[in-house]
Amino acid sequence: MSTYIAKRLLAAIPVLFGLSIIVFLIMAMIPGDPATAILGSYATPENVEKLNRDLGLDKPLPQQYLIWLGNLLQGDFGRSFTLNRPVLDEVLERFSATLILAGTSLVLCTVFGLLAGIVSAVRQFGWTDRIVTFFVLIGISIPSFFLGLLLILLFAVRFKLFPASGMYAIYGGGDLPDLLRHLFLPAVALAVIATGVIARLTRTAMLEVLRQDYIRTARAKGLSERKVIYMHALKAAMVSVVPVIGLQAGFVLGGAVYIETVFQWPGIGAMLVKAISTRDLLLVQGGVLFVAAAYVFVNLIADVVQSILDPRLKS
Repeated sequence: MSTYIAKRLLAAIPVLFGLSIIVFLIMAMIPGDPATAILGSYATPENVEKLNRDLGLDKPLPQQYLIWLGNLLQGDFGRSFTLNRPVLDEVLERFSATLILAGTSLVLCTVFGLLAGIVSAVRQFGWTDRIVTFFVLIGISIPSFFLGLLLILLFAVRFKLFPASGMYAIYGGGDLPDLLRHLFLPAVALAVIATGVIARLTRTAMLEVLRQDYIRTARAKGLSERKVIYMHALKAAMVSVVPVIGLQAGFVLGGAVYIETVFQWPGIGAMLVKAISTRDLLLVQGGVLFVAAAYVFVNLIADVVQSILDPRLKS
């Protein structure tokens, strides 16, 4: 197992290297002068030229990338000019909030997606299957940011059951119940689409497994239907479902940008939106690269779990 994990870690290195190039080039191709955007009304030609020298933007693009990459390898993500603090400190602080939101959403979509897919497969062509399929299709079709607005209108504005924005109450609060109340609506809005995807793939995988001969043999031996479903069929189906869950982790991290903006959640997505609007290049590059690295790490975990479920994949 350790050899397999080491191989996967080595395979992740060129992926992260390619991501760093893509992130750097995308920010470099954005129209406009970052120094002018940062200085604003103080953007005299002399100040712009001086700031470009300070940021290293007066150098050729390949040299700018090599300097940035060299600093990254030393753990230096640069300094945010708009916040006047190290990029890494800001990213880590914001990522903890994003991790709470995305982690909760991933747990919700995994649990409810698996349950919906299992029930739909076991009750194939029945009313339960049709109802689950109907709601799954609706969930997949609704954009997460639009669903977030609907949830705010219904549960925050009309019924006043949950707060509409923030991570904690402005006055008082700050404890776990306060966090859960603020977390409920954005986590649900972010989890709905991923729940539908996992449910559909789980249903397909379960239907394929339930047709296998060893499932008929297990039933013929007198095993209860619950044991057949959860101890035999689900374990085999999870080999196909686990990679999908890993992919949905990336969707959840990406969707956090919209949801954090809608609910004013103080995470890395909201940080990136503000950083892009102010052309804070180092903060955007550091934030995007950090999220991309987290996504690669989650998929590495998914690969390891899949190899545990099916040892043949290690070869």
